Amino acid sequence: MTMSIKKIAALALATVLASPALADSLSLGKQGLRLLGEQGQVLDEVQLRAKRWDQRLLADGAPLALLHDADSGELLLLQAAAGRLRTVARWPGPEFNLEALCLYRDPQQLLQVFLLGDEGLGEQWLLAETAPQLKPLKQARAMRQLAAAPGVKACAVRDESAELLYVEPGVGLWAGATNPERAGRHLLAPAPITLEAGLAAHPAVAAPALPRAVLPVVQTEPVRGQGDAADDPAIWVHPTQPARSLVLGTDKKRGLVVYDLQGHERQFLPVGRVNNVDLRQGLRWVDWRGDLAVATHRDENSVVLFEVQRSGRVQVLAHLPTTLTDIYGLCSGRNPQGGLDIFVNDKDGHFQQLRLQRPAGQWRSETVAAVKLESQPEGCVADERGRQVFIGEEKRGIWRLGTDEQGRMSAPQMVLPVGGLLTADVEGMAIHNGPQGRRLVVSSQGSDSYVVLNADAPHAVIGDFRIGVNAAAGIDAVSETDGLDVVSANLGGAFSEGLLVVQDGHKRWPTTRQNFKLVPWKAVREALGQPRVAGAK
Repeated sequence: MTMSIKKIAALALATVLASPALADSLSLGKQGLRLLGEQGQVLDEVQLRAKRWDQRLLADGAPLALLHDADSGELLLLQAAAGRLRTVARWPGPEFNLEALCLYRDPQQLLQVFLLGDEGLGEQWLLAETAPQLKPLKQARAMRQLAAAPGVKACAVRDESAELLYVEPGVGLWAGATNPERAGRHLLAPAPITLEAGLAAHPAVAAPALPRAVLPVVQTEPVRGQGDAADDPAIWVHPTQPARSLVLGTDKKRGLVVYDLQGHERQFLPVGRVNNVDLRQGLRWVDWRGDLAVATHRDENSVVLFEVQRSGRVQVLAHLPTTLTDIYGLCSGRNPQGGLDIFVNDKDGHFQQLRLQRPAGQWRSETVAAVKLESQPEGCVADERGRQVFIGEEKRGIWRLGTDEQGRMSAPQMVLPVGGLLTADVEGMAIHNGPQGRRLVVSSQGSDSYVVLNADAPHAVIGDFRIGVNAAAGIDAVSETDGLDVVSANLGGAFSEGLLVVQDGHKRWPTTRQNFKLVPWKAVREALGQPRVAGAK
């Protein structure tokens, strides 16, 4: 005998919730949603005509339900408390014909819903924050569109394993990723199979524990380039008004973008396919002093040299040729003479140290050292105070190169191989020079997280973190970060302990071109369990 959709949903809910018996419970009938007491008595009822619904438990054990009103097409969020049901939010439903909905409460305790339609259409929406208390969004936000399957009549989400389950008639039981930053699905069991049989035959396996999430408070406007375009940021600190500091970001298909700390674009330089960018301030030569930024130009196999003026205006000074054949990443550092060294790499593993010169008022560079890694590097950072350079070999790990009294780099030594907290690809790197010491921050791209090490030997790992959804501010989470930068300067407001800027590999909410996210360093410090140093500003 084929089970009804209502029985399938009830079984799915029982499997997903796996919670102790509640004093109050919910039941959907022909007359509407009922709140039942411990003995099955009706405590309260909301009359409406609904066929599709799901429920979750709040932290205090009280049930929460989302229903699709069959008459108005709205989605209604109801909460049970003190023996009563109340509607806490209502939103317009999806544009497509809704056939199934299922709730999901993610590790950040955000309430989301999967909405599946009759033609394989689907969407994942963010509805509310649930901790420390329920905070519905005024407008439900579509986090991504889904290509589900035609003919789906019911679905279930296992919160603990982060799986969306549904049956495609004639094909079988699918399991899809609940993380809106990660696409993909796989077939759990071939047809013929029902959802309840699949739930019983394939018990949930708990997903790996995630590092603590910090929240971005600002996001930049998207870059101009489509697809994988945004790549690497660099932070310029205004010399007298820190709140007017800027973020330089590469659009590796079109040029260099300059943003303010509110994420607004202030300048765009259409210089072409620049990949990585870095800058140093307070540089000096006999006839010139100021702030310089550098970026790799992949069409020219050159380094583009920019001046950042005191006003924050950026201009191109020169294109510096290199001998590399497939230029990729770079970083820069102040050398002992007060000038600039540029550490630039090739996809084949060659790594060169260029010293910027200014003979007769003309910008030039000369190679002062070179090393070779076995495979592709990209991210790197120069730590002048520690007289060292860190390089990320994408598939292998983090290397350290010491520098001599002249600032020339030496042979590399591995300080942290891929494995454990560090997951390939090893990408962006930056040094936070704070009151607690120097911290090396590294993008662990394969795990959508960031690893923090002590910059001093023996380079102990301090911890890791990820960047989650800021539901209140309407900012999506971060995944697959390429480049990043960090400063410890007090930039005011949320950034009083410094600023971390990261590239976001998947821009959601709405889904559009890539951008950069701005995170207060204070949030990172707290996520790592590091106390604030007494007297630190």
